[in-house]
Amino acid sequence: MKLSKIEETAIFAGGCFWCMVKPFDEHPGIIKVISGYTGGHVPNPTYEEVCSHRTGHTEAVKIIFDPEIISYEQLVQIYWQQTDPTDAMGQFQDRGDNYRPVIFTEGEEQKKIALASKKALEESGRFSAPIVTQIEDAKPFYQAEDYHQNFYQKDPARFELEEKQRQSFKKNNWSN
Repeated sequence: MKLSKIEETAIFAGGCFWCMVKPFDEHPGIIKVISGYTGGHVPNPTYEEVCSHRTGHTEAVKIIFDPEIISYEQLVQIYWQQTDPTDAMGQFQDRGDNYRPVIFTEGEEQKKIALASKKALEESGRFSAPIVTQIEDAKPFYQAEDYHQNFYQKDPARFELEEKQRQSFKKNNWSN
């Protein structure tokens, strides 16, 4: 008897997609993390087009996961710890609308979980500034070019340079 594997997807934007892959990739139940673009109005955008700020897209990761091993709620909690939810126009050294923090939800259950999680974060008092991360309905997701996939494994030295500010922020705001 063959067991069928249940797969769901989650889409998160939080700055450069290079830095958003590894934190999710490290958890059991994650089947695949794909770097890409979403939220805009141009079909099949290239990296250069997204960087031009004329497509409306933001860099994001699409996470394919097994909900029997890791829940969407757990993924949202991991997401919050990777971003500065008080910065609407970028993350750390990555500036611009293509780096804005967004939770793209697929369906009412994901939206309910994301909104409740955002509200809990707002009420926690962890941050003195307002939580500005947007929660939006998922739009078409376009996979980024191959050289962007699993970048932390392909170019660890460059990845570490990108990752330093994010880790410092995480240590100062989430370690308690």
